[in-house]
Amino acid sequence: MKKIIIIIIGIFLALGVFYFLKIPQSNNKAGLLPSPKPEKTTYNFLLLGFGGGVHEGTYLTDTIMVAHVDTKIKKATLFSIPRDLWVSLPTKSGADFHTKINAVYQLELFPKDYPDLKQTSTKIVVSQITGLPIDGYVSVNFEGFTKVIDILEGIDVEVKRSFTDLEYPIEGKEKELCDKETEDLFKKAEPFTTPGFNPEERNQLFKDEPKFEEFMKNATDSPELVFPCRYEKLEFKAGANHLDGTMALKFARSRHSPDDGGDFNRALRQQQVIEAIKNKVINLGFIPKIIPLMNEFKDDVKTDIGLNIIKKLISQADKVKEYKTTTFVLTDQNVLKNTISDDRQYILIPREGMDNWKGIQKIINSTSSASFK
Repeated sequence: MKKIIIIIIGIFLALGVFYFLKIPQSNNKAGLLPSPKPEKTTYNFLLLGFGGGVHEGTYLTDTIMVAHVDTKIKKATLFSIPRDLWVSLPTKSGADFHTKINAVYQLELFPKDYPDLKQTSTKIVVSQITGLPIDGYVSVNFEGFTKVIDILEGIDVEVKRSFTDLEYPIEGKEKELCDKETEDLFKKAEPFTTPGFNPEERNQLFKDEPKFEEFMKNATDSPELVFPCRYEKLEFKAGANHLDGTMALKFARSRHSPDDGGDFNRALRQQQVIEAIKNKVINLGFIPKIIPLMNEFKDDVKTDIGLNIIKKLISQADKVKEYKTTTFVLTDQNVLKNTISDDRQYILIPREGMDNWKGIQKIINSTSSASFK
């Protein structure tokens, strides 16, 4: 089970699977056995990582991956889906509704807040995009991710190139104003952040107070300059790095480095973290360490993977070293293109056009089929 579970759900999300091991099986009280079905040998699992806590965007899933596993030919492929992918959701009124894919999980969790949306799920949306039927999902928040790596006593990651990120957000300081001068400028700016503000009044303030004009510009373009107390400086040196849970999370989340920034580079680093955890799990023996601590993770990890699938994966434990794996990131260099939505958001859509998933499905099918020939 070790490597397979880890590959399937991003390794650090394996906790959700272990949680189900504590659920007793139901008995066949009627004494009847179902007709035998063809043995299932391929599985697709959805991995979701979100912030958690009480800040804005608690349930935005900035990590979205699909693991395709074939137990017959012993291979696994991990696909990363960018958070800015623009997707359509069905509505009761028939009105057009699009959103970034990282918001779908939140919409799914709180349907009463979005009464016009028909019931849907991240699994359904991802299945429509990839063409892969999703057998189950695991979601984990930042705290759960950190706990797993600390239980493993850290991971070893080979950083491809050195990078510095000056805009890594500090948890709990998202609304800090940092100093009295900034607080005063912020109060002056508030009237100009709502519809219907008077542009002449703002322009006059620009003339009278040059600092105010600079504040308004930097608050959008360079928030780390205006609110320095909200951010910390991250530095990772090229080469072997041993990371505890906190640093592994920062390595996997960082996206503002001029050298290794952006969501696509971040997705590649997340896959590096998965590989590093897999290696540690195999060496240490993860199951004895994690099962006694499962109650600690009940609020951090959610999953709907059933016991029948878990048993199948467990049966693969003795074949773990025979499995081959590969990774793939959907980017604007292969199947996607950058554009702007009608409400001026930066988004990604398929090269074939909005809501046309044929190109993505084709490359996913060819990648998962051809990687191990």
